[in-house]
Amino acid sequence: MIGYYFRLALRSLRRTPVMTALMVCAIGLGIGASMTMLTVLHVMTQDPIPEKSGGLFYPHLDPLPLKYPDGGRWGNPSNNFTYPDAMALLTHGKATHQAAMAGGRLLVWPTKAVARPNYYEGRFTTADFFAMFQVPFEHGQGWTAHEDDEHARVAVLGHDLAVKLYGTTDVVGRTVRLKDTLFRVVGVTAPWSPQPRFYADLGSSDSFGQSDAFFLPLSVAVELRFDISGNQSSWAESDMEDVLKSPSSSWLQFWVELDTPQQVADYTRFLHDYAAQQHASGRFERDPETVRLYPLMDWLAYRKLVPSEVQLQLWLALGFLLVCLVNIIALLLAKFLRRGNEIGVRRALGARGRDILVQLGTEAALIGLSGGLLGIALSQLGLWSVRQRPDDYARIAQMDAPMLFSTVTLAVVATLLSGLLPAWRASRISPALQIKGV
Repeated sequence: MIGYYFRLALRSLRRTPVMTALMVCAIGLGIGASMTMLTVLHVMTQDPIPEKSGGLFYPHLDPLPLKYPDGGRWGNPSNNFTYPDAMALLTHGKATHQAAMAGGRLLVWPTKAVARPNYYEGRFTTADFFAMFQVPFEHGQGWTAHEDDEHARVAVLGHDLAVKLYGTTDVVGRTVRLKDTLFRVVGVTAPWSPQPRFYADLGSSDSFGQSDAFFLPLSVAVELRFDISGNQSSWAESDMEDVLKSPSSSWLQFWVELDTPQQVADYTRFLHDYAAQQHASGRFERDPETVRLYPLMDWLAYRKLVPSEVQLQLWLALGFLLVCLVNIIALLLAKFLRRGNEIGVRRALGARGRDILVQLGTEAALIGLSGGLLGIALSQLGLWSVRQRPDDYARIAQMDAPMLFSTVTLAVVATLLSGLLPAWRASRISPALQIKGV
């Protein structure tokens, strides 16, 4: 029966090619604009590491003085860690894995004398980083906690940097010169670039983008005073020679892996006790109750990665889709009611009202399917235009299979809903009056 309705729908659409084209274009434009912005929102808020996100947590302490203004232009410095707090949590925390980290930009020297050195973005971190985030390796492995403590000159290179420097990724044991120091390569990672880059300093240029080119021990980076990228905030004058180690300067990110609810409860209690201890000593002025332990997805929501202009553009696109659907309702109503004689004859021959409803619904679905295919093409064009923007998230604006399926589904469902009223109105046509008119 559906095949019969499908043939009727095709015949009806071919009889009114201009109106059909108008409806397909309307739904295609509305779906294309909406799915472009929905895809951008999807890639910015997706789970970057679904296989482990349930066990990853970001502790949040608040060492800021009471007089520090909230909601300042440069954000909240307590979103990052001070060096003393990060080291205290590393030493006394009881998590399955835990790591402190920060971004860095270093001059990388080539292995060939004729080539020129270039700057690359990388990460300074501690040994558990690789196990906690399941970073894949092509060769070798990460360094050990003992090498962290010994300030060993070791490095892990990313796939692309290893190929660029050596022409191969099998370079474990070789040396690489970063800035003015030689490091022994202990591992080369496979391409690994979760988006958003949840572990980095969110809110800076690190939130989205390319993978890290290299990884170095945090202890070595601090010892050699390598330049830190990302937000660095200070809220008090420091008489320390090395400002990175100041208790009133935040610049580190800190993650822990907790496998069970009991571990989560114990670590939350540990954080509270640590904050209470610092509060009692006079270093933390704010109430220890302000400490938090954010699950990964809650942390991403707290940091509000989606810019307000993206949210505004999404609402505008959805509003445009609504206008398109209202126009389709009017066009379908006019089209279906104009076929009153045909519908009256079918009713007189025994077709029930629901048969007419299904027949006209099939026609609306066919329009929606065609509009959805056009919407896919238009949304691809829209995403291409987004990728030309200078924003850091623009480069990851790609439609994946779920969003492709969602585009067609949304088009068909939206058109079916739009055709519901016109089809119901047409199915209520009195056959006697229409046959009399014929």
